[in-house]
Amino acid sequence: MEALRADVVQDIRFARSADGVGIAYAVHGSGPPLLIDACWLSHLQFDWESPVWRHYLVELGKIATVIRYDERGHGLSDRGVTDHSLEARVGDLEAVVEDAGLDRFALMAMAQGGPIALEYAARHPERLTRLAFYGSYAGAQAGASKEELELLEAFEALIRVGWARPTSEFRRVFSSMMIPGGTEEQMRWLDDLQQMACDTETAVISRTQRQVSDASWRMPELDLPTLVIHSRGDQMNDFHHARELAAGIRGARLVALDSNNHIVLADEPAWPAFMGEITRFMEPDRETALADPPEDVAALISLRELDILRLAAAGYDNDAIAAELFLSVRTVERHLQNAYAKLGLSGRTARTAAVGRLLSGT
Repeated sequence: MEALRADVVQDIRFARSADGVGIAYAVHGSGPPLLIDACWLSHLQFDWESPVWRHYLVELGKIATVIRYDERGHGLSDRGVTDHSLEARVGDLEAVVEDAGLDRFALMAMAQGGPIALEYAARHPERLTRLAFYGSYAGAQAGASKEELELLEAFEALIRVGWARPTSEFRRVFSSMMIPGGTEEQMRWLDDLQQMACDTETAVISRTQRQVSDASWRMPELDLPTLVIHSRGDQMNDFHHARELAAGIRGARLVALDSNNHIVLADEPAWPAFMGEITRFMEPDRETALADPPEDVAALISLRELDILRLAAAGYDNDAIAAELFLSVRTVERHLQNAYAKLGLSGRTARTAAVGRLLSGT
């Protein structure tokens, strides 16, 4: 499995949600911005070397500037949080968007992130270039059978009994459902992530409140390029959720992955299929960044600065930009800093914000 290159680093930052909760988020990669809506279990630092998530970080970072965050009460975000309502979680997403300096961006909802993405897209249609759902849903209980609802109750009992135990027998139930095709190493990593991500009380409270979050009614309001991608044999979120999303959002495209894993693994045929779909889906954002720039950007920066910024938006790092334009890396860095200053941007978010300006079309 490909490891993260030694020179690839993530920049961890903190945003403040509307109710004061601190939300940890990380930025890595290059190209048009892709914000990943938080899923159930995450830990920004622990995920970075994960045998389950590493291939996502490596490959997505090659085609986009990836922004991902730990859900409230989880990972590096503030712990001990009791409000995990839809409104609070939408506020977390809004806080990350503003703190990262994003203007226009693509949004991918993973797993439990679906309702938040739907609600955000309905409230802020001008901010999104496109919307993707991966293994997700509009509402956890939408269309659920009696057996599925009974299973949800059983899961809560398992969490209460086994989440904090030093041995992983109870947590392994969730791991085996998320990646039934996983190796023992991958299973153990998910076992450990459950304890690393949050404590028992947060796991119960957040899950209970997520189960009643439903933004199905927002689907008819959306009108933007939408991709729904889902494993046919997903045991965590049944495939019927994908059909409902694709049927409910105008023009949405449904892609069924030939996998039983909720999290598609690097060594299965479904993985290149997943990356191929996401790469093609993001391509218009890369093309937009290389096309005619918004008038306000073109009026502020020089042609050379614009050439360099376009390549940055297309996914080139500074070394690749220098090679493409026959410049030194130091010269590229100087032009970028000049462009950021002229656009009124500074600090760690400047590159991401500048790319967002190129995509804004205003």
